[in-house]
Amino acid sequence: MAQTDSRPGLDFWFDFASTYSYLTAMRLDEAAEAAGVAVTWRPFLLGPIFSGQGWNTSPFNLYPAKGRYMWRDMERLTRERGLPLVQPDPFPQNSVLAARTALAVRKSDAARVPAFCKSLFAAQFGRGSDISDTQTLIDAVAATGLDPASTLELAISPEIKASLRSETELAEGIGIFGAPTFVTSYGELFWGDDRLDQALQWAKRVSR
Repeated sequence: MAQTDSRPGLDFWFDFASTYSYLTAMRLDEAAEAAGVAVTWRPFLLGPIFSGQGWNTSPFNLYPAKGRYMWRDMERLTRERGLPLVQPDPFPQNSVLAARTALAVRKSDAARVPAFCKSLFAAQFGRGSDISDTQTLIDAVAATGLDPASTLELAISPEIKASLRSETELAEGIGIFGAPTFVTSYGELFWGDDRLDQALQWAKRVSR
């Protein structure tokens, strides 16, 4: 786990196409600061993990009742938190280039990753923008203060493509099956936006 200070660490694993990752991303910085925990943002792809289970799309599409519940749940939660919600079309969106761009931002300046991710999540679930569209990505990179052209060029490089494959394989290897997932420095795993506060508290425990 990459850490830049002496605070306890927590990895935030997310897929940009994940609705509940949107909820976490928009409150994570404030919650982690209050808890005194350093968070590493870890984009990965759920698609290959779902494929390994025989799924060719999100379980929210495969099981209509579950999908209807999820969108109603998102309506309630975003209203409570003062967040906009627009269901993107299609859902889930193709998040490959978005994840690669996040890794390119991380390589350039890791401190700017949260700003990029929050901007992109807000574009997708707050305005219904297509996160595979180059202009959407350009706008999100620009919001961080980095140069969009050089960042997107890096995002499509063999190095970053390989990095995303490695991150996704690592996620699967440590038992991640959905997003958001939080993993402490000693391997304790928590799944779901509703487990964020518990994960932050466990991150501060002594390694077992």
